[in-house]
Amino acid sequence: MAAIKSSDLTLPSQIVDGIVEKTKTASTIAALSNQDPMRFGNVNIVTFDDDLTAEFVEESGAKSEDDAKPGSVIAVPHKAVVNFRTSDEFLIADEEYQLGVLDKFEEKCARALSRALDLGAYYRINPRTGNVIGTWTNYLNSTTNRIEIGANADLDFEDAAGRVIAGGYSPTGVALDPSYAWTLATARYNDGRKKYPELGLGVDVTNVEGLRAPVSSTVSGKPVDGSSADNGVRGIVGNFASGIRWGVQKTFPFRMLEFGDPDNKGRDLAG
Repeated sequence: MAAIKSSDLTLPSQIVDGIVEKTKTASTIAALSNQDPMRFGNVNIVTFDDDLTAEFVEESGAKSEDDAKPGSVIAVPHKAVVNFRTSDEFLIADEEYQLGVLDKFEEKCARALSRALDLGAYYRINPRTGNVIGTWTNYLNSTTNRIEIGANADLDFEDAAGRVIAGGYSPTGVALDPSYAWTLATARYNDGRKKYPELGLGVDVTNVEGLRAPVSSTVSGKPVDGSSADNGVRGIVGNFASGIRWGVQKTFPFRMLEFGDPDNKGRDLAG
């Protein structure tokens, strides 16, 4: 999240048709798993330690027991906030300009929250500061199931998928860091032919080896694109369809603050 100071927003004489900016990648989790409806507060999710099995039983025959047992996981909600700062001239601008700014804010806010979903669920990282939130205990990077990057990116990818399959799960997707997507896209055979010509340059990758494959810098733990923070992770393979549960418990509309101290700086906004 970045706060825009009053000096950063200039009122144009007419509406600007487009804004030139660096492209910020969005959420891989949102692309690979569905959002679940959630009630407010902690959510108790029922799990099973194994699949249930059927049994053929003759008429009046005895039935045997099934060892599958139900369990539960508690989903703890976390609140995320996005701030957008402008000058008071915004209040007296014409309605068309105001709507243009608010439309852009909505777009940027959605992208910021989607990136926060990845950074929190993967690495328990605070998107604004890049710091780890030590009180969070349920996050993907706590796994020890890892593949070290070797000379052949495609073989590493197959190895990672194989680890998921060996664990009894079906991989449904892979989240790729942009640099790793480019490595896969430019991988070549000894005669110079591309191994994955359908990937182009790896910019708009959506599918690799039959798996859905969104690309985002959140995979390597970067709070903001271009940040120096990089944890070295280049891909995450797994059963995103059933292995991850996420949802929104409560949404709030855009709220304009003209007074107060939302940043806890010890000074009023009017100052």
